Amino acid sequence: MADIIPFNSPYMTGKELFYIAEAKFNNKLAGDGGFTKRCHQWLETQTGTNKALLTHSCTAALEMAALLLELQPGDEVILPSFTFVSTANAFVLRGAVPVFVDIREDTLNLDESLVEEAITARTRAIVPVHYAGVACEMDTLMSIAARHGLKVVEDAAQGVMANYKGRALGSIGDFGAFSFHETKNVICGEGGALLVNSQASALRAEIIREKGTDRSRFFRGEVDKYTWQEVGSSFLPGEITAAFLWAQLQEAQSITNERLATWEQYHASLQSLEKYGAIRRPIIPADCQHNAHMYYVLLAPELNRQAVLDSLKQQGVQAVFHYVPLHDSPAGRRHGRTHGALDVTLNQSSRLIRLPLWVGISAEQQAQVMYALERATR
Repeated sequence: MADIIPFNSPYMTGKELFYIAEAKFNNKLAGDGGFTKRCHQWLETQTGTNKALLTHSCTAALEMAALLLELQPGDEVILPSFTFVSTANAFVLRGAVPVFVDIREDTLNLDESLVEEAITARTRAIVPVHYAGVACEMDTLMSIAARHGLKVVEDAAQGVMANYKGRALGSIGDFGAFSFHETKNVICGEGGALLVNSQASALRAEIIREKGTDRSRFFRGEVDKYTWQEVGSSFLPGEITAAFLWAQLQEAQSITNERLATWEQYHASLQSLEKYGAIRRPIIPADCQHNAHMYYVLLAPELNRQAVLDSLKQQGVQAVFHYVPLHDSPAGRRHGRTHGALDVTLNQSSRLIRLPLWVGISAEQQAQVMYALERATR
């Protein structure tokens, strides 16, 4: 059998270790050094957001957003059940109740047509999750939020370098959260960023990120000493992490281009398997410029997903499923509530398989993946 094709292979540009050594040479390893500032500037320029702040994870960025919302116990936040646990955890930690709404059949994103009827007097925010780097229908969601006086927190963990109608994901709502985990497109092992649109919230975000102190203002010379201002925590990453990330951000466009080429090859080559009826390929709405974060297929309902995964594994291909719906989990049932039956969430999540996609995967490896998938589904 040929060598095993991994689901993911973290990519390095070649400058990461040099920049890490530079950070050490500059005697700055703790957070908010020169590399952090470069990353902040890049993110603000690239996304057009008012303020970008590196965090030690996307989870941390979402937790900061929850603190900025000043949620109270019993407040409600609308989000999809088909998402990573951090999307809900960030708000549950503040005492809020996640209200799970169904997803769209095409993009697997939050179904914007179901959101308004899920709003109650306790609703404080809407949290769209841009699945696979494909944008939610943000115009509709922003309009709903404006009508009801709600905030919008974009979970753009998978959305770096993706756009909706020309606007960067994460920059459209009140807050946005990025992930730079090793499974994402642009990486630093573990890491994230919070994007903040308003200047007033940006100043508070700095305080929350720095243990609740105005330390950043002190270093800018805006105050003569820094003190405890409000509840916060240590959300910033170290400078080594930022140095690694800076090397990645400098090559973000080329990384995206390579991933898109791989994605397109899958998409074109799997058209025949879709016509055969064995799978459904991803659907990208016209207003969305995705970033090729992943390539997934939805198996035909009559196929057994575990049997397909086992067959792929036997053929040397590491393919994986994705989220187990949160509303159907023990913690989801304890801490949240559902709006509607969530039939699409249950159906699509049980049929989804993600294929290997990373910078450097060869045409031969891709061909092996697609041949293995065809054998496993026919």
